[in-house]
Amino acid sequence: MNPRPDPAPTTPRTIYDKIVDAHTVRRIDERHLLLYVDRHILNEYTSPQAFSGLREHNRRVHRPASTLAIVDHVNPTAAQRVRAIADPQAAAQVDYVERNCQDFGIELIGLLDSRQGIEHVVCPEQGLVSPGMVIACGDSHTTTYGAFGALGFGIGTSDVEHVLATQTVVYERLRNMRVRFDGTLPPGVTAKDLVMTVIRAIGVAGATGFAVEFAGSATDRLDVAGRMTLCNMIVEAGARGAVMAPDARVCDYLKDRPKAPRGALWSQATAAWANLRSDAGAVFERDLAFDVAAVAPLVTWGTSPDQAVGITDSVPDPAAEPDPARRASIVRALAYMGLEPGTPMRSVAIDRAFIGSCTNGRLEDLRAAAGIVAGRKVAPHVRAMVVPGSSQVRREAEQEGLDRIFVAAGFEWRQSGCSMCLAMNGDVLGAGERCASSTNRNFEGRQGRAGRTHLMSPAMVAAAAVAGHLVDVRDLAREVP
Repeated sequence: MNPRPDPAPTTPRTIYDKIVDAHTVRRIDERHLLLYVDRHILNEYTSPQAFSGLREHNRRVHRPASTLAIVDHVNPTAAQRVRAIADPQAAAQVDYVERNCQDFGIELIGLLDSRQGIEHVVCPEQGLVSPGMVIACGDSHTTTYGAFGALGFGIGTSDVEHVLATQTVVYERLRNMRVRFDGTLPPGVTAKDLVMTVIRAIGVAGATGFAVEFAGSATDRLDVAGRMTLCNMIVEAGARGAVMAPDARVCDYLKDRPKAPRGALWSQATAAWANLRSDAGAVFERDLAFDVAAVAPLVTWGTSPDQAVGITDSVPDPAAEPDPARRASIVRALAYMGLEPGTPMRSVAIDRAFIGSCTNGRLEDLRAAAGIVAGRKVAPHVRAMVVPGSSQVRREAEQEGLDRIFVAAGFEWRQSGCSMCLAMNGDVLGAGERCASSTNRNFEGRQGRAGRTHLMSPAMVAAAAVAGHLVDVRDLAREVP
């Protein structure tokens, strides 16, 4: 689609409003509209019912070329990739998405495809994400694409069917929130710590009903991988959209990607992208600012992403919480996590360490973790895994020798996929096992029934794997292995 030209500006608009206005097909009521979708991403886990609905009503896919399917949720990530899947339900899901893509003319990146990986890692690296796009997917972390100045959001199964049939979705317009990060990042502090700081500050519902625009001098200095982490994980504060103004870093990232514009189209595209920014005077209904110099490496202690503290802090005491509902939530979380109030976070022993996911499975994340483990060994009682976010990330890491660093340290070097982020593919925590994890959610049972998850940056996970307990990555960085 060539989005219709923006209307003559009457009031200053945000990036979010500009994208929504350019893709509005019809206004339904004051808050709802019919929105055109430029790119529709499918996976094997959330698409089966949508395809069944199409078949039941004898409907075709309206624009197959605007749709891409990727197998990433249920596939095993063992060291060697094979087509066979032991779990019969997972195997059936993969078989069905293969059949559906063949029957409806949709491109599929399947299990054995050299491009296979997590959808939110694969799409950008293939050049399928461009500033100004609207991208929908049956996965909440589609907000990742905001790092490129695109509006990505997760949709339910019925909406997946609607997009397949019409290339549009009924959409509720969001309010605008801006989050500014200014200053210089201290050593050991990453984009993961920044977004966890926001979630801790506003809570898991603090951005509900909002699209979040990230801005500020510290944000501008983040690489594209770090920006993707911000946009990916802000959904854990309730946001259903995230955007950032595209800049030279974004253009450099996208240039010459397989599906990116080329030649004269590239010149036209980059000229248009340069104008995709919020107008001076645009209104944000909520505006937050953080000085990154005050941010420390964070870890979660509970069962919600907002239940986090600095690594040098201790487990909170519910008795100090005046609100009864919050106090009860803390008590429940501590019981599930098997932690006592006042316990120093640096004394909490772990059983597992996991580096990967759509939040932190990119090459830059693996480099940061490898820099910590190089010359060191994983603690004897810890099982540690690295699952690259895509097959391309895996190949590039191997070209740099990162795999050899991880294997020498005692990590398992595995194939790409969602893996232990959501425990539906054989990579599962045992009951009571405690994991240092670079993923995005630490809900009860998220990584395995009765498993206990502590969220943190990839470098922090690597440090914990070596130490055998949660540890301040800054301490290991100062040591010479």
